[in-house]
Amino acid sequence: MNKASLAETVHNKIGGTKKAADEVVDMIFDSIVKTLKNGDEVSIAGFGIFIAKERKARTARNPRTGETVNVPAMKVPKFRASKNFKDAVK
Repeated sequence: MNKASLAETVHNKIGGTKKAADEVVDMIFDSIVKTLKNGDEVSIAGFGIFIAKERKARTARNPRTGETVNVPAMKVPKFRASKNFKDAVK
């Protein structure tokens, strides 16, 4: 499933126009990204939790050249599935 098919599912469920369904899906994703960017978490009951974790600066090695590379500290998105979600996928 991709973003377009997700919007199609929303359109089939709630009706309206396809453009409105696309905007709803975009709004949901934009809200999740904006919340994580602000350092908060997004918790969806029965689905899971989206969080932004801080990754420390580190040194890595370029596998091609063997050269050492400095990787700066950064925030990375993480997702932790709920128990209901894990059980449903089993």
